[in-house]
Amino acid sequence: MDPAKSRPLLEKKALNCNGFLREDKKEPAAAGSRGDVGRAGMSTPPVDTWREERARSEEDNELNLPSLATAYGTILRALGEDPGRQGLLKTPWRAATAMQYFTKGYQETISDVLNDAIFDEDHDEMVIVKDIDMFSMCEHHLVPFIGKVHIGYLPNKQVLGLSKLARIVEIYSRRLQVQERLTKQIAIAITEALHPSGVGVVVEATHMCMVMRGVQKMNSKTVTSTMLGVFREDPKTREEFLTLIRS
Repeated sequence: MDPAKSRPLLEKKALNCNGFLREDKKEPAAAGSRGDVGRAGMSTPPVDTWREERARSEEDNELNLPSLATAYGTILRALGEDPGRQGLLKTPWRAATAMQYFTKGYQETISDVLNDAIFDEDHDEMVIVKDIDMFSMCEHHLVPFIGKVHIGYLPNKQVLGLSKLARIVEIYSRRLQVQERLTKQIAIAITEALHPSGVGVVVEATHMCMVMRGVQKMNSKTVTSTMLGVFREDPKTREEFLTLIRS
């Protein structure tokens, strides 16, 4: 039997580029359309969210850059600065260009990088890529959070080019994010693209919104994880993954 045909049906939902449900497209759930990932009441992620549409294009960047730079000039004036002084003359333009780069994940989709990098391979042992550098922007304060991502999966007749795991991290981290959602989006994208036996993702990050403002805790780290398939169901598999990423 084809493994793909034996998988439970998944509910299709329209999501925007950050994984939120689109309010203008509500579809009734079909009977038996929810699968299980090992915990009672937990449904599998929506299918094909990794084929999402781009929220922004290169052309959008060019068109929006002047208005974005103007907005930064307004911010400088509101802070009591003079955008016309020498040191700030080009700051609005530089800041606008930098912000577009910090959020360039909106210009990319997972299918762009995965379609030609999924290979048939009879390998069923754990694959781990750890210590992937990650830079993202907190959507609450528009300041960075920086850290490492560890990814593991158990292949199911298909493997992914190793560098593509880092590309997945780059696509989702280069957006306005919260760490919890970022962790889940990475795991879901790998699950939907490869249909592996299981996926585990752990993210460790330092948030500038906790370091530079607020509680100002310099040495604090936030750790989030998402475990799907056998990584959630089997404690031994999960422990093997967590042990290997710590070694």
